[in-house]
Amino acid sequence: MKIEIISGSPRHESVTVRVAKFLYKYLSETTTHEINLLDVRDFPLPNIQKVWTSLEAVPEEWKSLGERIFGADAFILVTPEFNGGYSPALKNLLDHFPKQSHKPVGIATASPGIMGGMRASQQMIQLVAALFGIASPQMLITPLVDKKFDAEGNLLDEAFQKQADIFVKEYLWLAERLVK
Repeated sequence: MKIEIISGSPRHESVTVRVAKFLYKYLSETTTHEINLLDVRDFPLPNIQKVWTSLEAVPEEWKSLGERIFGADAFILVTPEFNGGYSPALKNLLDHFPKQSHKPVGIATASPGIMGGMRASQQMIQLVAALFGIASPQMLITPLVDKKFDAEGNLLDEAFQKQADIFVKEYLWLAERLVK
């Protein structure tokens, strides 16, 4: 199974990407699945003008991105919380591609604040449904992210490991049953 972890923060000094890096390492080391990390900062897409309905429809300059999105069997979306919502850069990326019908999607949020992106996570559930994806009910909400992970995605707060374990276990349970 090919899992794309999408880090949705466009900020140069993103702390959200720490969670994405952690999940990338965690899944790469504990599963046999093909795990990839897609950072929206590496794909500065223009504002949505046209939905790309197939790989052939993707402009040449974005083909590598299209191959990754269309080739993924499952996704984990990692977003910061911007004013009570998810990242506009993540939404813009997802809007360029058609519905991801029946693909399992894990939702992870991160914030330096104490809410950890809780409000963004609720909106992400609606977004995944609109994409025709299937959201894993277990989300990874990460408050005080800058205290939980270092810049390379290494866990600093060992007490948070349990939440990560539960998130990954439940996400893989869903993904491995949907992707045959």
